[in-house]
Amino acid sequence: MVKIRNYWQEQYLTSIKNQINSSLLKFLVLPILPTLLYLTAICTARAGEVVSLTASQSSEKEISYGDQISLNGRILPGAWLQNRSTGGFNTQISDAAARQLIGVVLLNSANPLKQPIQWFSSLTKPVVLTSLFVGGYRYLDITDFAKTAGWQLQVNGNTLMISSAIAKLTDIRQAKQNIGDANGNPPSERLRIVLDLDKPALWRLTKESPVKVSDLPDSSNTEWTIAVDGVADPTLIGRVAEKSSLGKQVIKQLEVIQNQTIIHLSVPLGLSPQVSTLPNPNRLIIDIAPETMVQRDITWAPGLRWREQLVSLGEQRFPVVWLEANPRSFGIKLKPIWANPNTLVGTAPLIKTAQSQLAVAAINGGFFNRNNQLPLGAIRRDNQWVSSPILNRGAIAWNDAGQFYINRLTLLETLIAAPNGNSQQVQLPISTLNSGYIQNGIARYTPSWGLTYTPLSDNETIIVIQDNQVISQLPNVRSGSTAIPIPQNGYLLTLRGSVVTNASTLPIGSSVKIISSTSPSNFSSYPHIVGAGPLLLKNGQIVLDAKAEQFSNAFSLQKAVRSAICTTATGSVVIAAVHNQNGRVGPTLAQHAQLMKFLGCVDALNLDGGSSTSLYLGGQLLDRSPNTAARVHNGIGIFLEPRDGG
Repeated sequence: MVKIRNYWQEQYLTSIKNQINSSLLKFLVLPILPTLLYLTAICTARAGEVVSLTASQSSEKEISYGDQISLNGRILPGAWLQNRSTGGFNTQISDAAARQLIGVVLLNSANPLKQPIQWFSSLTKPVVLTSLFVGGYRYLDITDFAKTAGWQLQVNGNTLMISSAIAKLTDIRQAKQNIGDANGNPPSERLRIVLDLDKPALWRLTKESPVKVSDLPDSSNTEWTIAVDGVADPTLIGRVAEKSSLGKQVIKQLEVIQNQTIIHLSVPLGLSPQVSTLPNPNRLIIDIAPETMVQRDITWAPGLRWREQLVSLGEQRFPVVWLEANPRSFGIKLKPIWANPNTLVGTAPLIKTAQSQLAVAAINGGFFNRNNQLPLGAIRRDNQWVSSPILNRGAIAWNDAGQFYINRLTLLETLIAAPNGNSQQVQLPISTLNSGYIQNGIARYTPSWGLTYTPLSDNETIIVIQDNQVISQLPNVRSGSTAIPIPQNGYLLTLRGSVVTNASTLPIGSSVKIISSTSPSNFSSYPHIVGAGPLLLKNGQIVLDAKAEQFSNAFSLQKAVRSAICTTATGSVVIAAVHNQNGRVGPTLAQHAQLMKFLGCVDALNLDGGSSTSLYLGGQLLDRSPNTAARVHNGIGIFLEPRDGG
């Protein structure tokens, strides 16, 4: 028997019990607490396994779990779990899978245990699904929803198989209309494409454009596909083909492949397809409209809130997506993360890094060299320096008690050596630690760098330190020439430029030690640090000075997609992504600072931007399509820390 608990669910339900003061609420809520508590016990099984568990007031249950979903025979990545109940099986899928694979729209909610949705249903009386959090994902119970939709659910190993009746696409209508949006903005002209269906159908929207490293718009159209689990009448296909041949059309092609209608769209710059569904009669509506953002406010889990909003600065409006976390509630903790835990060399999509390290949420972090895939800024985790800051740039530090500190940061390391036969100590400054920033001076490389170090510049002198003693020297090593092992109980010193002459003061057998401090000294008391820059806000005031952090004028004035992390007056931490305006570029650094102030930030730090900008939550990127996000070196992850004994 395996006893399994869901920490956030338990904590949230405990808080509910603590707040139940009236006899009426006790009467209504307390009788169902055992059932709600049982929902907390459904998982942490490995993919495809079935385990037994003991839950409060429940008999032995079978649990299945996997990371693939088959939709009418098409297998796609998606997290799911299933347990046996008195009436059969209860099936849950992650909200990311519900959005991306089925076409479910998540509506605003203040209750993390209940998620209203819209899928060929009424917005005024939405379907509400029970939700629970397990292993970095939030799952929605689709058991009754699937029955209503007429789906057949079956588990085959690691795969949840969903079979639905194939719809018939009976008509396609196109017209230009002046339509307002859900945020009350003035009506704008848009092309509306309506697909008439004889029944609700699974649908999926995919952006096909390749990633642009600059992330700046160009004159080309954006290619999209909408796949609907329905079969279009051949006459519709012919009608669309005839119109497409006459000139510029948004619908470039319509084809039926294995009971699925694929609609290929070519959308002009500044426009995007916005897909919605309506019931009675069943319709799938595609509005080709200016890129807008439906406001979103979802309490995704206790202590973690997901927000989306268009924010105005004068006549300009920027789409902002952000997560607000309370690091002092419900076990939420922040940690630096990087692509490969075994080495500092390498990059990966943020979504992959977050999932592999079991982060609930994450945002891209500091700068890095895309060519050699090495960090260019501070990373400190669990009181251990992983990579040093550079150029006195901005950084954020924090502890597990939810205290934060944002300022410009310098790491001061000094090597103190006692050469053999010489009582006089030698003190040498160390310029960088495990950094891709190459300059004259002494650099230090520890096991955090990896198993080996390959010289990054010509004519380096490598000094090997083990057990606080010099054990060997390698002079005049050429760039990329050889991989030098890094002692697990030591480090390498790399001497570059004029300081190579200092090698003579460190003969083999010399005893050495490292002393380190930070400037400002406040940073030294925090176990976790991530550096980026420049600083945006301090004590609620804009303090942007890119030149002071040695950023170029071009970088300072560039308009681009951006990301940031900040703290608020209530003690929460916000991670935010700001993307391009409708048909235009993103904010300057100065505008970025203003936007963070609008979000309620008190102290704020700019993070890496452009195509690196990625905001992750529970198996999905919230701010962009995954195929438009570049690989990044490091980030900041939000984790759920279990209680002792849990």
